[in-house]
Amino acid sequence: MIVIAAAFVFLLALGVPVVFVLGASAVLALVTTTDVPVAIVSQRVFAGLNSFTLMAIPFFVFAGVIMDAGGISRRIVDFASALIGWVVGSLYQVSCVAAAGLAAISGSGSADTAAISAIMQPQLRRRGYDVDFGAALIACAGSIAQVIPPSLTMVILAVVSNVSIGALFVSGVLPGLMCIVMLMLIAYFQAKKGGETYRDAEPFTMARLGRTGWAALPAAGMPVLILGGILGGIFTPTEAAAVSGFYGLLVGAFVYRDLKLSALPGLILRTASLSAAVMLIIGTASVFSWLIANANVPQILGNWIASVSSSQVIFLIIANLLFLFVGMFLETIAAILIIVPVLSPIAAQMGVDPLHFSLLVILNCAIGTVTPPYGVSLFVSSSVAGRTVLQVSRRLGWPLAGLFAMLIAVTFIPDLSLFLPRLFGLID
Repeated sequence: MIVIAAAFVFLLALGVPVVFVLGASAVLALVTTTDVPVAIVSQRVFAGLNSFTLMAIPFFVFAGVIMDAGGISRRIVDFASALIGWVVGSLYQVSCVAAAGLAAISGSGSADTAAISAIMQPQLRRRGYDVDFGAALIACAGSIAQVIPPSLTMVILAVVSNVSIGALFVSGVLPGLMCIVMLMLIAYFQAKKGGETYRDAEPFTMARLGRTGWAALPAAGMPVLILGGILGGIFTPTEAAAVSGFYGLLVGAFVYRDLKLSALPGLILRTASLSAAVMLIIGTASVFSWLIANANVPQILGNWIASVSSSQVIFLIIANLLFLFVGMFLETIAAILIIVPVLSPIAAQMGVDPLHFSLLVILNCAIGTVTPPYGVSLFVSSSVAGRTVLQVSRRLGWPLAGLFAMLIAVTFIPDLSLFLPRLFGLID
């Protein structure tokens, strides 16, 4: 255990990509501390990827790529602008509402952040808004794509935790929307202090709302198709992912006609590249997790937590702090594959509902994508805005505080995550 931990920290400090850190540290520990043949590495990698559920990942990635290329993102932003553009700080509000809309389609926080930033940042500059606060707000709003279904992170976590993907999808709806509302409130009060610049809003008209709503209606069919199909028992989450990709292709190519079929090979290659990166991390992390399990780390950690306190509340606080810390340095998928197998058995021993614990993990991971130094959504938002991460980080305080407040609420009010799954009969 000491060897794998030392190798992991050393390679990470050198700036080695996480996927190679996971694989190299596991192989090094295997060679130096056990008599197990190295051939077991390839077997464990294959075993980690040999899952029907994980096939949903490339299909959801494809749906997100199609969403961007097919004009779906732009139409959702236009509808959000018509719906909420009359409020003080309208561009901030539109960014938040659009983030919720895109989250229900793409399932990727970084993709949502990039799409919203590309559309909204020029408007923020033109209207004289605080661009740094806007970038921080968009990063936080975009990160909520991990909480609002369909979410790639939820698919992976459901496989690792052995919970129902459909139930996990539904559990994220209410907390995800509450996070968006929280960010909108923070944006409103920030804009209200900013003077007349933030009151130059377009008037609300039913004609504009109807026009943009009609244009966005085909795009809105995707989340309805995904959740409705899963909850109705029509298809599995993996099949839902495939259907969403095909639906996005039809909408982009034949309804909006922004997607040219000649661009399809390039989009498929991009999907393959993004999916391969995710799958490679899952494969190498499965070797890492297997070694940790063999070293009895979950049992050792469980005994330590039990010695500290037998309180469920103390466990949840420790788990949150651990995920928040790790999220500052590790990519989301790697953090899940390393830590969740360790903490899930302890959560079960403490009587924590598996679905509640899984959603806490998802929310922590979402926050991790905007906390420096790693924060991928923060990097994307800063880059598109043409600002440094440090400049944007200085305005991150209030949006991040809003997400922390929601994390505390979900931690200590389990019904926020369990109410809808119970309502739909997905859990007892």
